[in-house]
Amino acid sequence: MRVFEKVRAYIDKNGLKQISVAQRAGISNSTFNAMMNGKRIMYADDLKAICLALNVSPELFIEINKKQ
Repeated sequence: MRVFEKVRAYIDKNGLKQISVAQRAGISNSTFNAMMNGKRIMYADDLKAICLALNVSPELFIEINKKQ
């Protein structure tokens, strides 16, 4: 599952409105919608803003493999 799909699933699972998340993240509704539909790349700054708006860690949406 791609990052935008994980973000969209989280938003849906928690009964949030995409427009509300976009506003809290400071991202235009059209840009946010394009990201959530895979039509626009979600950059690291976008993910950071979205995570701050959702009050979650980016690690919820991305896998970080640490060498042990």
